[in-house]
Amino acid sequence: MSASSSAPDKFGSRWHGWDGAESKRRFTRAELALYNGRNANLPMLIAYKGRIYDVTHSYPWAGGVHWARLYAGEDHTGNLIAAPHGEEMLERVRCVGVLED
Repeated sequence: MSASSSAPDKFGSRWHGWDGAESKRRFTRAELALYNGRNANLPMLIAYKGRIYDVTHSYPWAGGVHWARLYAGEDHTGNLIAAPHGEEMLERVRCVGVLED
């Protein structure tokens, strides 16, 4: 199933801050690092341009690693320069919060 499907969110409201809509939950970099795909009870999150995205159901992020180069739980602002795609790919995943500086 693609990340843009209407499949139910396996984490629902079980993880703090998720309300099913675009959340304004604030994440520190240390908090973001916890959502790296190593804990099956937490979603996989990434940051880009100050926003936090849930990539849990995105096939290219399976296991918390994006095509053996990038890792969930990190800020990937600037990494799209080397990608074969642009920011439009983030429209396929939910924005769940913002990254604190």
